[in-house]
Amino acid sequence: MNDSHNRRLESFIRTRDNFAQVADQFAVNGVAQQTATQFAAKIAQIEAKAAAQTGGIGQARQHTSSRGEARRELRIDLEAINRAARIMGLQNEFQLPPEGNDRLLLNGARAFAANALPLKAQFIAHEMPEDFLEDLAADVTAFETAIADQSDAVGGHVAAGAALEELFDEASDLQRKLDGFMRNKFANNAEILAEWTRASHVERAPRKKTKPAGPATPSTPSTPTPPTA
Repeated sequence: MNDSHNRRLESFIRTRDNFAQVADQFAVNGVAQQTATQFAAKIAQIEAKAAAQTGGIGQARQHTSSRGEARRELRIDLEAINRAARIMGLQNEFQLPPEGNDRLLLNGARAFAANALPLKAQFIAHEMPEDFLEDLAADVTAFETAIADQSDAVGGHVAAGAALEELFDEASDLQRKLDGFMRNKFANNAEILAEWTRASHVERAPRKKTKPAGPATPSTPSTPTPPTA
């Protein structure tokens, strides 16, 4: 949740608690009481969804880190094959893909694997490990999995954010209904309404401090132009 969400949630919680103090003034199982029950349930849903969203952010960050590690491992594989290929005079068949593009990296890795398979013995003779192609295949799979996992985590986080926004809108609608009940019920009780207004009010975001302006630079007096003869 962002700062605006936090301030709105604090308003919801104060509203819920303030209504609970005067709930016995409303009809049992009446519309106002039912609305208050729905409002409290909506707050609980917001808190649960917010906790899940926070966990989703952590998962997305973890998968981003895992994707970076898998990318580095795959790049190391290709660089080793490229070095051996250059020694063998086959650098044109094993050119490294440009950095910064995961799709090109995967395509390049698959091309390396296909081109190196019939030359496996020669690569091993040039000090490549006997299982270098198996390692390459495993690292390709690991990278593909890391990409998919990160995509799922990010997608889940976005979906959770949209669901959370919807819950906030529903809670705001219930809060407005409670406000109407309170103002009708206690129209002649300024003290209760004042407390209600304070509780349901959404705090404004703190203003950012601005740096004080520095002292003005004194202007240099202009030198008068001497009169001409």
